[in-house]
Amino acid sequence: MLLLVALSFAWSIPAQSKRISPQQNARHSSKAAKKQQKMLKKANKKQRKAMKKAAKAQRKANNKANRRYKK
Repeated sequence: MLLLVALSFAWSIPAQSKRISPQQNARHSSKAAKKQQKMLKKANKKQRKAMKKAAKAQRKANNKANRRYKK
């Protein structure tokens, strides 16, 4: 009885092929490449913003130090 239940469950699951067509493969790879480019662009933008913020903080610190020594 248990074997019958197990076999009926196995047969009820539809068999899907693991192979994908070359067109689907090309589409998946181009999507992945596009996603990677988007993430890279976003990371670069974040890095530029952090560098600008650090440069601004450095300029501000230099100006503050210069004002202190001029007095």
